[in-house]
Amino acid sequence: MQQKKIGFLERLNSGEIIIGDGGFVFALEKRGYVKAGPWTPEVNIEHPEAVRELHREFLRSGADVMQALTFYASDDKLENRGNQAKHLYTGEAINYAACELAKSVAAERKNTLVAGGVCQTPSYLDGKGKDAVQNEFRKQLKVFVKHDVDFLICEYFEHIEEIEWAIEACKETGKPVAATMCIGPNGDMSGVSLGECGVRLAKAGACCIGINCHFDPLTCVKTVCLMKKACEKEGIKVHYMCQPLAYHTPDCSKQGFIALPEFPFALEPRIVTRFDVQAYARKAYESGIRYIGGCCGFEPYHIRAITEELINEKRHAGSANGFPYETPAALDKHGLWGSELKIHTKPFVRTRANRNYWENLKPASGRPYCASLSRPHDIEMHPGDKILKQGPQETSEEDQAELLKVLENCKTGHHIKGGDGNHSDNLLLDFN
Repeated sequence: MQQKKIGFLERLNSGEIIIGDGGFVFALEKRGYVKAGPWTPEVNIEHPEAVRELHREFLRSGADVMQALTFYASDDKLENRGNQAKHLYTGEAINYAACELAKSVAAERKNTLVAGGVCQTPSYLDGKGKDAVQNEFRKQLKVFVKHDVDFLICEYFEHIEEIEWAIEACKETGKPVAATMCIGPNGDMSGVSLGECGVRLAKAGACCIGINCHFDPLTCVKTVCLMKKACEKEGIKVHYMCQPLAYHTPDCSKQGFIALPEFPFALEPRIVTRFDVQAYARKAYESGIRYIGGCCGFEPYHIRAITEELINEKRHAGSANGFPYETPAALDKHGLWGSELKIHTKPFVRTRANRNYWENLKPASGRPYCASLSRPHDIEMHPGDKILKQGPQETSEEDQAELLKVLENCKTGHHIKGGDGNHSDNLLLDFN
């Protein structure tokens, strides 16, 4: 008899670690399947084999969740920024294909969960109001319910009000809801404090809350910890999750990595190593976070690093809940802390086959004239502002000129050779 899959909330309540997957739109853009700028997922229909294989690589690396690629797949986003996707495929068709792909790969490994996700909408930024915004969510949710996904994720929200509306719509389905915002320690883009955001996420009905995207792993862990502190002060019991960027962003301000001059095509020098990710996984676990994954920039080898760091905890939880943990296939080709280097041809490389070497390495960038930090392009924006209005047309030269004038009054893209101590939004964080 086939053993019943253990549910999302049941796992969290038992204290089990859930390893999320990584970033899809960035990975698929690099591979030539997604268009930067719109970031919409028509690839589910145009090149399903590419999506399926990326799901499979995350699964092989230890991800416990196959999250359907439904980021920016609301009808209003497809209409406004979707590379004419709205005129080629309906939002329903894209979301349907995404669910089919996620479910087909999840079936390849026992006990793998499937999630459907909704994210921020143009309708909210355009100031269209709650009914219009929730209508966009509900159209996606119908597809997720039809596919009977295991749980729902509200992710990548910059404004607490909009994600509250998203959680409310998701709760109508009766499925467990996780909720993450793409904000840092300074709070949301409307000026709501981080602690208040955490409390409101939990009170809205999310069973698991946290942070995704926009900031580096340790900044995101720190941010979730601040949410956790606020919720505990209010006596709120809720689970916590973290799915950060795979980029170092100590110089980011409130807007996160989008405001960096390097976004989105020159971020590679900032990529975290697999050993940075192992340190992140351990810190997240020690901080009480039990859903640990990644967002933009996280490749399968990063997820494998999370799995390797927490494999003993995963095995213990599997034994405790009567579901023996199945070691992911990708770990068969990789030893802990580079142990496979013991059989490398070069003797000096063989000396690197140990934890101490990799844990204490300070990787060089190989870029002699590059600064260590940048200054973000910060623009103060609010829902309903003209500058946030979206439409299907490309930005005109006149619009570009107007935006450049706005940027001239902000901190622009010159570099900082070192922390200057005067950057008011500096998010260099110390865990000690």
